[in-house]
Amino acid sequence: MTETADVSKTRAWVMAARPQTLPAAASPVLVGTAVAYYGGVFEPVAALFAFIGAALIQVGTNFANDYYDAVQGADTENREGFTRVTAGGLIEPAAVKRAMILTFGLAIVSGAYLVYVAGVPILVVGLVSVACGVAYTGGPYPLGYHGLGDIFVFVFFGLVAVTGTYYVQAAALLGEPLATGLVDAPELGLAFVASLPMAAISTNILVVNNVRDREEDAETGKETLVVKFGYGFGRAEFVSMLALSYLTPVALVVGDGVPATVLLSWLSLPLAWSVTTTVLNRTDGAALNPALERVGQLLALYALLFSVGFAAPETAIGGALAAGAPAMPTPTEVR
Repeated sequence: MTETADVSKTRAWVMAARPQTLPAAASPVLVGTAVAYYGGVFEPVAALFAFIGAALIQVGTNFANDYYDAVQGADTENREGFTRVTAGGLIEPAAVKRAMILTFGLAIVSGAYLVYVAGVPILVVGLVSVACGVAYTGGPYPLGYHGLGDIFVFVFFGLVAVTGTYYVQAAALLGEPLATGLVDAPELGLAFVASLPMAAISTNILVVNNVRDREEDAETGKETLVVKFGYGFGRAEFVSMLALSYLTPVALVVGDGVPATVLLSWLSLPLAWSVTTTVLNRTDGAALNPALERVGQLLALYALLFSVGFAAPETAIGGALAAGAPAMPTPTEVR
């Protein structure tokens, strides 16, 4: 475990919030917003509130993980990962729990605007997201302790985050406030497919974490998929998630007629290859802690390139990539 001596309270709270994980919140919102622009329903205020809500849920989940892993004994002195403030004695458990409750509460408050413009469906999604953020490591059946953490991340930090971001913008422009049913969002299916790379790479952040912590998790009874099925399974999952990420843009171009500019996402492949070689060959924290950060960087880079592919006008680069592909429609043409 990282040294905890001489850490200020301010620094301890930053460590607990783990701002380095915010790409996992920002990247899906960026992609969902790019799809909204492509579909002619970009709405900046809704996009901003979607990001605020996603960031607060991410930080709240970080507080929850720090608190519940400590009180349930999952974080030990042999931990190879980054310092946890509750287990490390830097912040009182009760204070971390209060911060978790406050942060999730702020997420619900910030979501009030999104509920106003997008209606009951977003209210349900928001409350379920908060509940699962707590249930990931807390409650009577912690998802992360029973091999369900990967599914939680894939669904909520990928599918829900991207499609939800697109949907609230479409609803803000096309729907009625406080709608009780789904708004007819024309590119909702496209947003769902575009969410797959974000879901997959976000899941790989967890996979690297679980490969690194397999031995400690096995000792403390935290049955992640890597604990249940071994290092080989975790590595196969990691490679499969990357394959899904890089095949999705191809499927969008070939199957949905999306401009070939979305293939800009392939420019992130060297970084993906670099981190993959580490995951396939190492299990120690000295190697996997930096790899964990590089997967976060990969998520951000991929999201940026993918979003540019959806949202950028036909430039010289875009025109070269899109040769032979249908021209990108303007917002006016779509609407």
